[in-house]
Amino acid sequence: MQEEGRLEDPIIIEPQGAVKAAVIWLHGLGADGGDFAGLVPQLNLPEGHGIRFIFPHAPVQPVTINGGMKMRSWYDIRSVDFVNDVDELGIQASCDQVYGLIQAQLDQGVPANRIVLAGFSQGGLIALHAGLHFKMRLAGIMALSTYCPMVHPFKQSTDIPIFMAHGKFDTVIPFAVAQASCVALEQVGYTVQWHDYPMEHQVCAQEIEDIVNWLMSILL
Repeated sequence: MQEEGRLEDPIIIEPQGAVKAAVIWLHGLGADGGDFAGLVPQLNLPEGHGIRFIFPHAPVQPVTINGGMKMRSWYDIRSVDFVNDVDELGIQASCDQVYGLIQAQLDQGVPANRIVLAGFSQGGLIALHAGLHFKMRLAGIMALSTYCPMVHPFKQSTDIPIFMAHGKFDTVIPFAVAQASCVALEQVGYTVQWHDYPMEHQVCAQEIEDIVNWLMSILL
């Protein structure tokens, strides 16, 4: 396991041929970058898609709600009231780390409007906050089984595509919490493509199909 607080090198899956776009995909609490790396072949993207997939590993840090146990976590969860008791400093620290990953793609010639931020659960929250605060307009934000507790004026223009998906039977982040975040984003001007599924805190086959269609609509 990595040194506490450091972001180790991500898993990177390169496309065949030239790189035309990048997807930075953040995992959930206690997982690692490998959690979604195995999903790439299942996307069945067309030949020559040119999308580089980057799967970072969250830093290792204590998580209060888990008795202070150290695990990969994008920010601390301090109580069961995760809607109001928000680790803003931890979220900002992870957003800064994500900005470093974005800058690495910019430095390699991938323009901002060809970079997607994606994430599941904790990773989805970071994808939303990092993406909506980034200095340049990104290609889109994909937020799976997550929520957005701090909806306030963001730097990102409101025409950025946002994909949100959630399970109707999610007991980790209740469906109503995610839906309320979607409404809050819409109220400040964002257009959210919302999807829900008869599942718990997970990803399902129909969701994968919808993810592919969305990625193709903004990148291919």
